[in-house]
Amino acid sequence: MAALTDPIADLLTCIRNAIQVHKKEFFVPYSKMKSDIAAILKKEGYITDYELDNTATHPRLKIVARYVGKASAIAGLRRISRPGLRRYVGSEEIPRVLGGMGIAILSTSRGVMTGHEARRQKVGGELLAYIW
Repeated sequence: MAALTDPIADLLTCIRNAIQVHKKEFFVPYSKMKSDIAAILKKEGYITDYELDNTATHPRLKIVARYVGKASAIAGLRRISRPGLRRYVGSEEIPRVLGGMGIAILSTSRGVMTGHEARRQKVGGELLAYIW
């Protein structure tokens, strides 16, 4: 297994690929950051559930996708800050995704949170991804 240089982009790619082929559940390698992002996606209603699976050799996250009819709850996702070009924003500069219809995910000094929560707590950080 090769070392990943961008595990968050790998998570987003796994989600994108799984919903494109209409998979109900899929696995991604576990990390604390991925678990935090999955928790946000569940809280916002983009996925049905996630759980840590220790039955394999390496721990992994089992993510259950959410579908409304035949369409996925996730219409699109985009990685913003990446290893080659980090993007940091202040609490006043956090963008609204699709006029408030999507979410921005940030890594802040108080943990991983949505742009809405970060704005409310007046904290900025690294802009990880947009989900809509």
